[in-house]
Amino acid sequence: MKKTAFLILIIATSFCFGFAFKTIITKQSANPSEIRKVTGIGGIFFKCKEPKKVREWYQTHLGLNTNQYGAVFEWRQGADSTRKGFTQWSPFSETTKYFEPSAKDFMINYRVENLEALVEQLKKEGVTVTDKIETAEYGKFVHILDMEGNKIELWEPNDIEYEKLGKQMGSKTTK
Repeated sequence: MKKTAFLILIIATSFCFGFAFKTIITKQSANPSEIRKVTGIGGIFFKCKEPKKVREWYQTHLGLNTNQYGAVFEWRQGADSTRKGFTQWSPFSETTKYFEPSAKDFMINYRVENLEALVEQLKKEGVTVTDKIETAEYGKFVHILDMEGNKIELWEPNDIEYEKLGKQMGSKTTK
């Protein structure tokens, strides 16, 4: 009987120590990954010869609800389907300087959470951050370069204000 009680005590103690050890290790190693990185595509931007005609073509042939900046796609967020999300689609003039220092004809905007913390982490990892975080009513923005020199825009969106701005402009989203 004493052997059984002793064996149960050892198994229970081992389990508790194992659980405590796993908790300590998990918390320490999870710290950098607590920063949620990309949560979705915020926008697709590309260069073209005639942005106005390109917007008109996409409106006529593919049904995009375009405005002076391109089109906005409206969708529901997967984590909370009561909340809307938006993705911007924008043709830029082929002479735009907005994509610099990248020489590429496109730029992708990624939606992120907690932009300040992410930028600090990226700097520690040696990622080139090309400018300072800019804040607008509809979110915060910063630009980085990937390993091949592609300029990437990171956006911490405020979807409620983004939608209000679109309504003020009289824009319709593409759903």
